Amino acid sequence: MLKAAVFDWAGTVIDHGSQAPMGVFVKTFKQFGVDITIAEARGPMGMAKRDHIKTLMALPRVAEAWKAAQGALPDEAAIDRVYAVFVPMNEEAVADYCTMIDGAVPAINRLRARGLKIGSTTGYTRSIMARVLPLAAAQGYAPDNLVCAGDLAEGRPSALMMYRTFCDLGVWPAHTVVKVDDTGVGIAEGLNAGTWTVGVALSGNAFGLNKAETAALPADRFAAMKAAAYADLTRSGAHYVIDSVADLDRVIDDIEGRLARGERP
Repeated sequence: MLKAAVFDWAGTVIDHGSQAPMGVFVKTFKQFGVDITIAEARGPMGMAKRDHIKTLMALPRVAEAWKAAQGALPDEAAIDRVYAVFVPMNEEAVADYCTMIDGAVPAINRLRARGLKIGSTTGYTRSIMARVLPLAAAQGYAPDNLVCAGDLAEGRPSALMMYRTFCDLGVWPAHTVVKVDDTGVGIAEGLNAGTWTVGVALSGNAFGLNKAETAALPADRFAAMKAAAYADLTRSGAHYVIDSVADLDRVIDDIEGRLARGERP
């Protein structure tokens, strides 16, 4: 009964731990004399990158640090200056973080075998995705569409990128679509579009570590961080939360059963 699954990119299908943008945000702000933390940088993750920067600069601590370094509180022109530095830096960095997440390609291939179309939306720009697409394709992942930040009047958490995806894929109604994402605003994107939503906790922004860092955690620390990641995505309104896309099959089975019983998101 499901017609499509729509996936985010970083932290969902590529780049375990959503690592690529973090260092770039920190380095970009550093160029303007402002220190931000990784935790601060992760807060708005999933938004279009200019919106992400704008949200960071609205944080009282960051705004005051900007004023101290630049002589005035940040305004739209300041946001544009940071964005102009960030995008080319992210374009260069992203290629180093394009490894597909373990199990993602087989899981997506199983969805295709069930007859689902595969859509994608992202907070990355077209120029950044131009670096990502061929690297993902070489690993066996080529979705049926791509909608990027900046393609439409609004990005996440609005539903506009999802609406474009419905049109691109020729799928409707919304309850026959599943949105899979690792961020709160990505989950909100699906909810606002009326789809089922699935949060991925361990591979993405909510957990925030790569595979090696995750494997090195003591058992108690791992358990606490996993519980926090699950809670974060649950609070965002996700209908389901799983460790990674590799675990998606059982969720799809459950949604199919709920649809058969007449349930809706």
